[in-house]
Amino acid sequence: MELKVLNQEGKETGKNVNLNDSIYGIEPNDHAIYLDVKQYLANQRQGTHKSKQRNEVSGSTRKLKKQKGTGGARCGSIKAPVFVGGGRVFGPEPRDYSFKLNKKVKQLARKSALSYKAKANEIIVVDNVAINEPKTKAYVALLDNLKINGKKSLLVLSDSNKNIYLSARNLEGVEVTTADLLNTYQIMNATSLVFTEASLEIIDNLLG
Repeated sequence: MELKVLNQEGKETGKNVNLNDSIYGIEPNDHAIYLDVKQYLANQRQGTHKSKQRNEVSGSTRKLKKQKGTGGARCGSIKAPVFVGGGRVFGPEPRDYSFKLNKKVKQLARKSALSYKAKANEIIVVDNVAINEPKTKAYVALLDNLKINGKKSLLVLSDSNKNIYLSARNLEGVEVTTADLLNTYQIMNATSLVFTEASLEIIDNLLG
């Protein structure tokens, strides 16, 4: 698949790039995408949820009433789950939600996600992105030039750039990442993917 390379002003540079068919032109595997996104979201969970069981609730251990002869159910502790302020039955406990996923499955998921975006013509290639100082206005101008302002966009750089990151972080629906950190969730979550030429080379080396 061949795409025209644009500059930062959104104009054609006269150059074209060929997207690797083994990455951007495969038959997408939906289950691999599902597993990779599920693992990514699971890894974001802190897992620090906790409720007190009856052995952890503060309260008297006095027997509330005699065992027999009251006409009601027997009860021995104010900390029982049936009472207000008592412990919770089978409440949440701190746990780790992360799980293992094979490296080849994760690679297949990223290729599948990129193939979906390529088929939908949602990939833009720019020669370079340069912002000299942290200015949100400068990043908005870039989005306007590429005609993707108002859309959920993901800018993929070859290496980290603090000025670009700081310029974009206050904008809703906008994300900036590097090619080596690109994941399936980010790809599927964005409506438009913006790659620099250098980042495409890194992705070819990682997934090709």
